[in-house]
Amino acid sequence: MEFSVEPPESPAVPRDAATVILLRDTERGLEVFLQRRVAAMAFAAGMTVFPGGGVDKRDADASVAWAGPPAVDWADWFNSTESVARALVCAAVRETFEESGVLLAGTSDAVVADAAKFSGAREQLVSRELSLADFLAHNDLTLRADLLRPWAHWITPTQEKRRYDTRFFAAALPEGQHADGATTEAESSGWQLPSEALADAEAGRSTLMPPTWHTLTELAGFETTAEALASERKVEAIIPTLRREGDKVRVIVGDE
Repeated sequence: MEFSVEPPESPAVPRDAATVILLRDTERGLEVFLQRRVAAMAFAAGMTVFPGGGVDKRDADASVAWAGPPAVDWADWFNSTESVARALVCAAVRETFEESGVLLAGTSDAVVADAAKFSGAREQLVSRELSLADFLAHNDLTLRADLLRPWAHWITPTQEKRRYDTRFFAAALPEGQHADGATTEAESSGWQLPSEALADAEAGRSTLMPPTWHTLTELAGFETTAEALASERKVEAIIPTLRREGDKVRVIVGDE
């Protein structure tokens, strides 16, 4: 069936989602953690992406022990309700742990240095046997919202059957922790310079969605994690549009 660039009469309602841009400093420069999704995924199959996923209804649990900017601040930054903002931050922490093994939690004044010891709970989070709130409570852990920074807000084009209302966060890899590829959703994972990830896409060695490409282009302008996290961000919703040019469909971002 031919893909139409015309918006449908009843577009799918986008699902709230969170994506986390993990950063680290190396001798080569600022690196970002990326994963290539397996070809069997229903959304973004085979694409190279940042860790992330849809919000679980339990992510809005107000009992989560929390350190850092309160949900009301995140609601202001992401132009959402306080409940949605809380769920987005919790989803960001949960999805990052599920997909990369990086845990943005600890105590009010310290961050977990070895997240591998929670591997069993990680599997239970993936299977939804365990909620983030229960996991944190059972291990006397506090969600560290102060480790996250608001970065961007992307909404899937109206023509797509699966749509996501995704808030992008940025975070530095906590000292002592390691990001891995131990997830069934990715066929490969690893750290790259943003410029190298863009070069791979331009050479056809990988495929990037517009939000990923745009974000990598922004990150290529920073030399360190601290510089990226300290940059001023004005988060506004971006909905790419589709334009047919001959037998191809072009994705347009902004006023291009």
